[in-house]
Amino acid sequence: MCKGGIPENDPLSLGMPGMHGTAYANYALHDADVILSVGTRFDDRVTGKISTFARKAKIIHIDIDAAEIGKSVGVEVPIVGNAKQVLAALIRACKKVKHPKWREQVAEWKKKYPLSYKGNGLKPQFVMEQIRDATKGQALICTGVGQHQMWAAQWYPCSRPRQFISSGGLGTMGFGLPAAIGAQVACPESVVWDIDGDGSFQMNIQELATAVVNNLPIKIAVFNNRYLGMVRQWQQLFHGARYSQTDLDVGTPDVVKVAEAYGVPAARVTKPEEAKPAIRKAMQTKTKPFLIDFQVAREENVMPMVPAGGSIDEMLID
Repeated sequence: MCKGGIPENDPLSLGMPGMHGTAYANYALHDADVILSVGTRFDDRVTGKISTFARKAKIIHIDIDAAEIGKSVGVEVPIVGNAKQVLAALIRACKKVKHPKWREQVAEWKKKYPLSYKGNGLKPQFVMEQIRDATKGQALICTGVGQHQMWAAQWYPCSRPRQFISSGGLGTMGFGLPAAIGAQVACPESVVWDIDGDGSFQMNIQELATAVVNNLPIKIAVFNNRYLGMVRQWQQLFHGARYSQTDLDVGTPDVVKVAEAYGVPAARVTKPEEAKPAIRKAMQTKTKPFLIDFQVAREENVMPMVPAGGSIDEMLID
């Protein structure tokens, strides 16, 4: 079994709560007595079952839009205003307090429920670890929508604002490639990776031409499991593995050949030992895009997972 994800010394080390959030973040949210929420929509992907969400907590909700406050969950302290100004005022007003028992509890959850993966073959989590190590965690990460999006969020901890560019709750398949193009144009000195799935990638595959014409050195990692993976995962876990319209094993094109047809150099990775050399080659390509077809384990699932309508403390861990 391999363990990883957000480093222990990272200032954001609690990770992300929600449907595919870290188990320790979900337990912390569930048991907290105060939640300070800044610009959060409290959609069902974060809260799970509303009636069981953070029942012990008093919620302080900061948002510039008054309509967002109290829309989904009850709020004890509503604050309408600009987050930067409100937080600056709160910092001045609040006394510094340590909570050793709470920190010990969170540390215990983190030790007991780390992000992990196991098994043989080319695992998507392993690929994200390799990309993270090769970029020293400093790349701009753009994603499509699906399992790869969640693996990227879990296994590539970000250290600064606007480093992780995704369509979030909008569910916009095909977002990753054009987003990476835009990020590279805006930040020409940055290393930009598009983390994509074979389904999402095909939504805007023609934008490879835009990247080539403009000499944009974006790196494209296609997590190719020949499935519409997130839908397949739901079909497996909640519908008796009765797969319908999600198996793309026959219909998925050879993405390496597609890339080369656009003039984009590409590599195919099928084994763990092939990942690092391919990523290194992508990083060394400075004047044009580079695509890597990672043929990852076909039926790997994103875990943890909160079933639809379930409480966030009742996760499927593995």
